[in-house]
Amino acid sequence: MLMSTSDKAARLYYGPASFRVLRPGQHVVCAVTGEIIPLDELRYWSAELQEAYASAEIATRRLLGRA
Repeated sequence: MLMSTSDKAARLYYGPASFRVLRPGQHVVCAVTGEIIPLDELRYWSAELQEAYASAEIATRRLLGRA
């Protein structure tokens, strides 16, 4: 069975102010919680670590080393 783009996670390159889609998909996965984040709701990521985060709180905890 073929998976549609909506079933697959996107692969992104995270830049300092935006991201670039490397492999199409509808979502990414939070690096800390495993929560699915729809691309149109993605607001928090680390360009240095190349990770996505579900919320500002999670991103802050991760970047301060407490996640």
